[in-house]
Amino acid sequence: MKRESVQPLRLAIAGLIAMAAAMGIGRFVFTPILPGMMESLGLDAGQAGLIASANYLGYLVGALLAAGGWAHGHERTAMLVGLGSNAVLLGAMAFTQWLPAFLAIRFLAGVASAFLMVFLSAIVFSRLAAAGRDGLQALHFGGVGVGISASAILTGWVFVSGYGWKAAWIAAALLSGLAFLAVWPMARGGPAAAAGTGREPALPKSAALTRIIFAYGLFGAGYIVTATFLVAIVRQQAGGPLSESAVWLATGLAGIPSVWLWGRIARRMSMAAAFGLGCVVEAVGIAVSVALPSPLGPLLGGVLLGGTFIAVTALGLQIGRQLAVAAPRRALALMTAAFGTGQILGPIAAGYAADWTGSFLAPSLGAALILLACAVIGWSARDRTPVGG
Repeated sequence: MKRESVQPLRLAIAGLIAMAAAMGIGRFVFTPILPGMMESLGLDAGQAGLIASANYLGYLVGALLAAGGWAHGHERTAMLVGLGSNAVLLGAMAFTQWLPAFLAIRFLAGVASAFLMVFLSAIVFSRLAAAGRDGLQALHFGGVGVGISASAILTGWVFVSGYGWKAAWIAAALLSGLAFLAVWPMARGGPAAAAGTGREPALPKSAALTRIIFAYGLFGAGYIVTATFLVAIVRQQAGGPLSESAVWLATGLAGIPSVWLWGRIARRMSMAAAFGLGCVVEAVGIAVSVALPSPLGPLLGGVLLGGTFIAVTALGLQIGRQLAVAAPRRALALMTAAFGTGQILGPIAAGYAADWTGSFLAPSLGAALILLACAVIGWSARDRTPVGG
């Protein structure tokens, strides 16, 4: 192994840390902080949905930017810029109470997280594949669950200690800054195929790829409703800060082994079939989070959400990469863009529906139906997608 090459396990651990910081914390710490912001600032569910969607709009824009060829040979730099910006922007949320400022900050944070997801995944996937260690992808994606769990413990400690939502953003920023310092020396070099291969060609014309991209967009719209409002649902059902933290912690803990577990399921069927099955399980979780009383409903919903959404996200990216072998980074970017489009629409629609109906029951059931449609599309491609995971 060349000196500049990154050992597979160390790279996977770096991926875990970076995904924990930029995705598990950077994107999803908003969920446990949101109820406190709503109470302190008088935000309604519609405004909360707008703030969430601003982040997902930034995610979409970042993914589209990442699809271009400008970063060829500079993937590591772009990834580190996204990771470092994530920490700064988390802290910035504590220094304003103005809705337009929240929207701008979360938009930029979305761009940063998309850069991290696209460029880091391109580096990790290619290097692990070159080393014959694809199984370590589960460790990389497990970082999202680690980050969600860390955000639950962090915000729970902040709120139980008597501090407010601003302190929670600052604590999240500090933890993400430490992650940046850890990843910097661990993740060296770019994608394994970057040297001597030139720019990636255009994506192939593939009906299967088109179906998976569309299904991935539906998945983004469906899962994000509960991923954004789950803790607010607990608050609406008169759960206290400890209940809120417990539900979100259960979500994160369920997410840590989920990619490994669903990888085993995918080895017994096609990855597209596993993708569809995961969407069905998640739809059940979303429905029970509002159909069953607290704390059972939200707790079970959190476990089923955490146990599926990270793995389904990973499966979708892997399917896209296998259907566009010659242009994996473009496939990753466009899959992320479709995902981001769904995430923009989901929280806005759910937030205003919750304000209109007075609860999260209707938007949650609507999200479950969207996931069932996503499952049908994914299942329809099962014979065209390679077995594995």
